[in-house]
Amino acid sequence: MRQLTLLLAAVLAAASLPAVTPAPAQAWENGLARTPPMGWNQWNAFGCNVTDALVRATADRFVSAGLRDAGYTYVNIDDCWMTRNRDSAGNLVPDPVKFPNGIRAVADYVHARGLKLGIYSSAGTQTCAGFPASLNNEQRDANLWASWGVDYLKYDNCNNQGVPAQTRYTRMRDAIIATGRPMVYSITEWGQNQPWNWAQPVGNLWRTTGDIGDSYNSMLSIYRANVGLAQFAGPGAWNDPDMLEVGNGGMTDTEYRTHFTLWAMMAAPLLIGTDLRTASAATLTILGNRDVIAVDQDTRGAQAREVRSAGGLHVLSRPLAGGDFAVALFNETGSTATISTTPGETGLPNASDYRLFDLWSKAVRTTTGTISASVPAHGTVVYRVTPGAQTGPPAGTSFVSDLPWQASTNGWGPAERNRSNGEQGASDGRTLTIAGTTYAKGIGAHAAGTIDVFLGGRCSTFTADVGVDAEAGTNGTVTFSVLGDGVPLTTTGVLRGGQAAQRISVSLTNRTVLRLSVANGGDNINFDHADWANAQVTC
Repeated sequence: MRQLTLLLAAVLAAASLPAVTPAPAQAWENGLARTPPMGWNQWNAFGCNVTDALVRATADRFVSAGLRDAGYTYVNIDDCWMTRNRDSAGNLVPDPVKFPNGIRAVADYVHARGLKLGIYSSAGTQTCAGFPASLNNEQRDANLWASWGVDYLKYDNCNNQGVPAQTRYTRMRDAIIATGRPMVYSITEWGQNQPWNWAQPVGNLWRTTGDIGDSYNSMLSIYRANVGLAQFAGPGAWNDPDMLEVGNGGMTDTEYRTHFTLWAMMAAPLLIGTDLRTASAATLTILGNRDVIAVDQDTRGAQAREVRSAGGLHVLSRPLAGGDFAVALFNETGSTATISTTPGETGLPNASDYRLFDLWSKAVRTTTGTISASVPAHGTVVYRVTPGAQTGPPAGTSFVSDLPWQASTNGWGPAERNRSNGEQGASDGRTLTIAGTTYAKGIGAHAAGTIDVFLGGRCSTFTADVGVDAEAGTNGTVTFSVLGDGVPLTTTGVLRGGQAAQRISVSLTNRTVLRLSVANGGDNINFDHADWANAQVTC
């Protein structure tokens, strides 16, 4: 937890994911963290200086500052809460100076205010600060925390004795289950072993990087490492780019607004890391922005994707429950810049117009196309975009890659317009190629995932050549399905790498939404690069 030198390693690891990796697993369905956890943790502001009085005062401040009502729930104790040795029965012991009445009394105080209490340990023999930790004591410690009324466990990675991470973290998950007490489980493994590949069925959130620092460059590095992992997040299982530094003094308020906005766009846990007893009005305004919080807490649970990043100017898009989108324009450079995007780039449906609600200034305007803003240095403008009357594709024949769409998880990396999938991020694919035939237009997807195109009942036919992209060689097994308004219209058999493309042609008469779905052919999603080549609709 304290090893800031791990940050660069984590960034490099996230940027160099292998081309072939295991299929994302299903989330651990313990019923918790259906939206990213929100709360507070003492570490960033206080380090080891945690006390009963601090925790109680923070809980009170949650209530008086309106943070509880804004959604902040967890008051979390980090490292250094215990004595240097276990007791004669082998149990962890709260420091009698810091917690003279024990942890149960603090939990009762927090619970009485409609909040929940978190605790800390490490999946090693000692915590990062050198206190006794939980490796080989998983059930004993989980039982103790449950008896105290703990609701959240942050489980660190220090002094792990070389035991494989997945083994250590799974042991504690099983111990938590055995207690019968619901606890949000935070895997704080720093991204060392790419937990996004294995942690979904193990915990509710997993750290993707080393520790954040209270500086713009630290925040920016962590953003870059975390933003490309959108396909792994969803209700009950979240990428965790570490706690908030908002209010600690190392950044400007503009930079703190960017920090808070980017974390919300990335569906990150929002864990306050400042001294709320003395927080400024500006800090509380940032932390209490309910419109930005609503994006973070959106029940659809889709982490934003970076749809464009060039020259330090970024466009992020996040589909929300109910049909709205959050669109963020982030300027990482040192000078004011105009950033513009379009509905097609962000995945918005074709519509007569779009209502843009600025979540910071609260200004509202309408556009018929371009979404744009002048963004200050290190700043972010974020809109909640509401489509007006949806119009569907224009008359005639259109390539689907030229139309707006909404994509669910597409295996590894986003679906690509006129390129193969590429697996990592936007625009990293190659020319669409199926068994030696190249295509200038189409969609490069990856099992498993879907692409939805709004038709508005105006179209008659969909056609495409489908198959596994040649970049997979002779690997990959994929099935392609076309649905109209949820009704299956056609499904291919299993297509394999190296096979010629299969032609699809289906009627779309009176259909409102076209769904293009790809699934693996019965094994796993490795190499399942699925091309919708020359995909067209006639309207």
